[in-house]
Amino acid sequence: MNKTLITALLPLALSAAPALALDVPGMVAKPSPHSAPETLDRLEAVLQANDVGIALRWDHSAKADGVGIELGPTELLMFGNPALGSHMFTSAQSAGIDLPMKALAWTDAHGQTWLAYNDPQWLADRHGIDDRDDILEKMTNALNNLSNAAIAED
Repeated sequence: MNKTLITALLPLALSAAPALALDVPGMVAKPSPHSAPETLDRLEAVLQANDVGIALRWDHSAKADGVGIELGPTELLMFGNPALGSHMFTSAQSAGIDLPMKALAWTDAHGQTWLAYNDPQWLADRHGIDDRDDILEKMTNALNNLSNAAIAED
Protein backbone atom coordinates (compact mmCIF):
# COMPACT_ATOMS: atom_id res chain seq x y z
CA MET A 1 0.00 0.00 0.00
CA ASN A 2 1.43 3.38 -0.87
CA LYS A 3 2.12 6.08 1.71
CA THR A 4 -0.51 8.49 0.28
CA LEU A 5 -3.27 5.91 0.62
CA ILE A 6 -2.21 5.02 4.16
CA THR A 7 -2.16 8.71 5.10
CA ALA A 8 -5.65 9.15 3.63
CA LEU A 9 -7.12 6.09 5.36
CA LEU A 10 -5.51 6.51 8.79
CA PRO A 11 -7.90 9.25 10.04
CA LEU A 12 -10.87 7.10 9.02
CA ALA A 13 -9.48 4.10 10.87
CA LEU A 14 -8.76 6.14 13.99
CA SER A 15 -12.19 7.74 14.00
CA ALA A 16 -13.79 4.29 13.85
CA ALA A 17 -11.69 2.94 16.73
CA PRO A 18 -13.90 4.23 19.59
CA ALA A 19 -17.00 2.71 18.01
CA LEU A 20 -15.26 -0.63 17.53
CA ALA A 21 -14.15 -0.66 21.17
CA LEU A 22 -17.81 -0.41 22.22
CA ASP A 23 -18.88 -3.51 20.34
CA VAL A 24 -19.32 -5.49 23.56
CA PRO A 25 -21.86 -8.34 23.43
CA GLY A 26 -24.84 -7.61 25.63
CA MET A 27 -23.95 -3.99 26.30
CA VAL A 28 -25.86 -0.94 25.11
CA ALA A 29 -23.55 2.11 24.89
CA LYS A 30 -24.64 5.63 23.99
CA PRO A 31 -22.49 8.74 23.52
CA SER A 32 -23.19 11.53 26.00
CA PRO A 33 -22.51 15.23 25.44
CA HIS A 34 -21.93 15.61 29.21
CA SER A 35 -19.00 14.66 31.43
CA ALA A 36 -19.08 11.21 33.03
CA PRO A 37 -20.05 12.55 36.49
CA GLU A 38 -22.72 14.84 35.01
CA THR A 39 -24.09 12.00 32.90
CA LEU A 40 -24.54 9.87 36.03
CA ASP A 41 -25.95 12.84 37.97
CA ARG A 42 -28.54 13.24 35.24
CA LEU A 43 -29.29 9.50 35.14
CA GLU A 44 -29.61 9.37 38.91
CA ALA A 45 -32.04 12.31 38.86
CA VAL A 46 -34.22 10.81 36.13
CA LEU A 47 -34.24 7.41 37.89
CA GLN A 48 -35.31 9.00 41.18
CA ALA A 49 -37.99 11.04 39.40
CA ASN A 50 -39.37 7.74 38.08
CA ASP A 51 -39.29 5.98 41.48
CA VAL A 52 -36.36 3.73 40.57
CA GLY A 53 -34.22 2.97 43.59
CA ILE A 54 -30.52 3.84 43.72
CA ALA A 55 -28.42 1.13 45.36
CA LEU A 56 -24.87 2.45 44.91
CA ARG A 57 -22.72 4.98 43.13
CA TRP A 58 -19.07 4.00 42.69
CA ASP A 59 -16.37 6.29 41.36
CA HIS A 60 -13.85 3.91 39.77
CA SER A 61 -11.44 6.73 38.92
CA ALA A 62 -11.37 8.04 42.52
CA LYS A 63 -10.81 4.52 43.86
CA ALA A 64 -8.01 3.93 41.33
CA ASP A 65 -6.44 7.28 42.23
CA GLY A 66 -6.48 6.22 45.87
CA VAL A 67 -4.11 3.37 45.05
CA GLY A 68 -1.92 5.36 42.68
CA ILE A 69 -3.49 4.21 39.40
CA GLU A 70 -4.43 6.84 36.83
CA LEU A 71 -7.85 6.27 35.29
CA GLY A 72 -9.98 8.69 33.33
CA PRO A 73 -13.45 9.61 34.57
CA THR A 74 -15.31 6.34 35.15
CA GLU A 75 -18.37 6.01 37.39
CA LEU A 76 -20.89 3.24 38.03
CA LEU A 77 -24.48 3.57 39.21
CA MET A 78 -26.37 0.55 40.51
CA PHE A 79 -30.17 0.89 40.47
CA GLY A 80 -33.29 -1.20 40.37
CA ASN A 81 -37.02 -1.50 40.18
CA PRO A 82 -38.16 -4.55 42.19
CA ALA A 83 -41.52 -4.52 40.38
CA LEU A 84 -39.63 -5.57 37.23
CA GLY A 85 -36.43 -7.23 38.40
CA SER A 86 -38.11 -9.57 40.87
CA HIS A 87 -39.93 -11.23 37.98
CA MET A 88 -36.56 -12.18 36.56
CA PHE A 89 -35.62 -13.88 39.86
CA THR A 90 -38.79 -15.95 39.88
CA SER A 91 -37.69 -17.36 36.55
CA ALA A 92 -33.99 -17.78 37.42
CA GLN A 93 -32.61 -16.72 40.79
CA SER A 94 -29.13 -16.63 39.26
CA ALA A 95 -30.19 -13.33 37.63
CA GLY A 96 -29.43 -11.80 41.02
CA ILE A 97 -25.75 -11.70 40.04
CA ASP A 98 -26.64 -9.15 37.34
CA LEU A 99 -29.45 -7.28 39.07
CA PRO A 100 -29.94 -4.59 40.20
CA MET A 101 -29.06 -3.01 36.91
CA LYS A 102 -25.84 -1.05 36.49
CA ALA A 103 -24.95 1.90 34.30
CA LEU A 104 -21.38 2.93 33.59
CA ALA A 105 -20.35 6.41 32.45
CA TRP A 106 -16.80 7.04 31.30
CA THR A 107 -14.81 9.41 29.17
CA ASP A 108 -12.59 7.64 26.67
CA ALA A 109 -9.10 8.60 25.48
CA HIS A 110 -10.66 10.67 22.66
CA GLY A 111 -12.67 12.80 25.10
CA GLN A 112 -16.00 11.16 24.29
CA THR A 113 -18.23 10.32 27.25
CA TRP A 114 -20.29 7.14 27.09
CA LEU A 115 -23.24 5.78 29.06
CA ALA A 116 -23.61 2.01 28.98
CA TYR A 117 -25.76 -0.68 30.56
CA ASN A 118 -26.46 -4.37 30.09
CA ASP A 119 -29.15 -5.25 27.57
CA PRO A 120 -32.00 -6.98 29.46
CA GLN A 121 -32.32 -9.56 26.67
CA TRP A 122 -28.65 -10.45 27.13
CA LEU A 123 -29.31 -10.94 30.85
CA ALA A 124 -32.26 -13.18 30.06
CA ASP A 125 -30.22 -15.20 27.59
CA ARG A 126 -27.35 -15.49 30.07
CA HIS A 127 -29.66 -16.94 32.73
CA GLY A 128 -31.90 -19.00 30.43
CA ILE A 129 -34.94 -16.83 31.10
CA ASP A 130 -37.41 -17.45 28.29
CA ASP A 131 -40.72 -16.81 30.03
CA ARG A 132 -40.57 -13.08 30.78
CA ASP A 133 -40.97 -11.41 27.37
CA ASP A 134 -43.37 -8.78 28.73
CA ILE A 135 -40.97 -7.86 31.55
CA LEU A 136 -38.01 -7.76 29.15
CA GLU A 137 -39.90 -5.40 26.86
CA LYS A 138 -40.75 -3.09 29.78
CA MET A 139 -37.16 -3.14 31.06
CA THR A 140 -35.73 -2.49 27.61
CA ASN A 141 -38.08 0.41 26.92
CA ALA A 142 -37.54 1.93 30.37
CA LEU A 143 -33.74 1.72 30.11
CA ASN A 144 -33.80 3.23 26.65
CA ASN A 145 -36.03 6.13 27.70
CA LEU A 146 -34.22 6.80 30.99
CA SER A 147 -30.75 6.69 29.42
CA ASN A 148 -31.89 8.91 26.55
CA ALA A 149 -33.15 11.46 29.07
CA ALA A 150 -29.79 11.37 30.87
CA ILE A 151 -27.78 12.04 27.71
CA ALA A 152 -30.15 14.60 26.18
CA GLU A 153 -28.68 17.97 25.34
CA ASP A 154 -30.34 20.80 27.24
